[in-house]
Formats: sequence, structure tokens, C-alpha cells
Amino acid sequence: MGPATASPFPLSAAAATSTSAGVWSCLHHRFNVSRTFPPPLHLFPSNCNRNWNCPKTITRSRTSRAVSQKVMETGDNLNDEACELVNGVEISIGEGDGDTINAYLCTAVKNNNGTGILLLSDIFGFEDSATRDFAYRVACNGYNVLVPDLFRGDPWSKDRPANELEPWLLTHNPTRVQNDIAASAKWMSDEFLAAGISKKLGLIGFCYGGGRVIDVLSRNQDELFGIGVSFYGTRIDTSLLPNVSVPVLFVAGDSDPLCSLSVVKEIEGKIRSGSSSSRVVVFEGRGHGFVHRPASADEDRDAEVAFVMLRNWLSEGLQVGVVGES
Repeated sequence: MGPATASPFPLSAAAATSTSAGVWSCLHHRFNVSRTFPPPLHLFPSNCNRNWNCPKTITRSRTSRAVSQKVMETGDNLNDEACELVNGVEISIGEGDGDTINAYLCTAVKNNNGTGILLLSDIFGFEDSATRDFAYRVACNGYNVLVPDLFRGDPWSKDRPANELEPWLLTHNPTRVQNDIAASAKWMSDEFLAAGISKKLGLIGFCYGGGRVIDVLSRNQDELFGIGVSFYGTRIDTSLLPNVSVPVLFVAGDSDPLCSLSVVKEIEGKIRSGSSSSRVVVFEGRGHGFVHRPASADEDRDAEVAFVMLRNWLSEGLQVGVVGES
């Protein structure tokens, strides 16, 4: 492996001096930590105003996953062999007055395409290993992925009784969540502008985050986002769909009780009746969370197919500028 080069999406001087970040090698979706400290950092010019810091670095090991050769040949023109290194670091976004947003930032070190992705988690939060694994995987394909803490340190945990879910959700004001997402998107856009990059961001969400994709894109007045992906989004307000002006890929399973087929069909009907180039893909026999939390070999194969769709969608919509109909 040759020497690492600096990412076109650099970290700030504050990040370079306050923490070190793990450098991860990923090939064929296998994540093996090399733990090189500190990572190669290209610092912003000293006259840039940065209001964030990096409190700590996650160094947990990644779980290896086998990749079906058949999946890799399903019309995918992006080769995982090009996957190089990824920097992962935790940051805080804000003015330092106590109202800050924690987030996780993954940046491709080599072959960085200079494009940002905002990834909205499910209810288990931005520190959940499945969400971070997926963020690394997207970054491995050249992207810069930001995962904000939508729940301000209070994510849902699997050991809590199900009857506490609704009261817990009520503690997370939708307006506050929307504002945090907007602040995270603006931070990422500002960082790109400071680095001399002018590109629209992509937006991806799972479950709870997948529903928020529609909320965010319906209010995309400053046009920060150029494309979206909603994986089995929950609590989707379908009345907002006419306000979404960018292409969205909706991925769901036909056996998902949390993202019902009736809602998916309603979404499909509304986007077909409009002029949007959005697309709905339904996987037969799949339930909730199969893309980022596959629980069987069959789900894993479908998760790989969905990931290929995601990569092509992002590439054609953010890199090429035209969303395909494959």
C-alpha cells in the first residue's frame, strides 16, 4: 500500500491539533483497521473561521462481509477495488456555547470525489455500529459522509420496552431535529466552499432518518441538496412529496410493518403523477432494516443489490448529473 495522500475535503487545524483519527483500509467491503495516527491532514488556510472540534475517535473493529460476485456484476460501473482509505473522526458543530451538535465524519483519503453526503440515522443514533459501518462503506467509494447526532446523546436502545418508544420520540422535538439537520448541512456546505469546492450534497436516511429525508428535501429552499435516498423511511408525510424538487430513490421491503406497502404505493403514485425523476424499489419478502442490518444470507444479498443501486444513484445524480433509470 502506497503512502496516503490528503483528502480534497480537508479537516481543520483544530482537528489536527486536538485529536488523531483512525485510518481504515476497506477492500471488498472488509474493514480492517490499520490505526495510523495521526491521519494525513491537509489544513485549511489560517484565515478560515472554524467553529468545531474533535472530541474523540472511534476505533472499534469492523465486521467482515462477503460480497457476491453476481451482485458486483449487476450493471455496476463502480469498482470496489478502487476503495482506498477512509478517515473517521468525531466532531462537534456549533459555536461552542453549549448548543453544539455531535457528528461523525468519514472522509475518503484517496480517490476523493469532492462530494458530501449527509447520512441520517435510525432511532439507534449516530454511534450505532450498523450506521457507522454504512457510512464508512459509502466513504470508501470516494465520498465525504457526515452523520449527525439527531437525538442529542439520547438515542433509543434495544433493551427499552416497546411501549416507551412513543413517549421517547416526543422528547425529540421535530423542529429541533430539523434545525440540527439544517445546521449540519450548512456546516458541510461551508466546509466545501472554504476548500474551494462547489457541489450539492446528497442526503441518505434509514428508518427514522429515511422519513426525515422527505422533510428536509421539501424545505430545500437554499438548494444545498441535489439528490436523496430514503431506505424504508418511517413517519413519512406524503403530503410533502410535491414540494420535493430533487430526485429521490425510495428503497423498501414488501413485508415491512414500519414502512407499509400502502405508504410505498402512495409514494410511487405521487411521484409518477408529477415530473420528478424519483424512483421506488421494493424488495420482495424483505422487512425493516434489511439494507443496513441484514439478518440472513438472503437479506445480505439483497442489501448488496441495494447498495449497488445507491452507488449508481449517487454517482449519476451527483457526479454525472443525470439520474439513470436502470
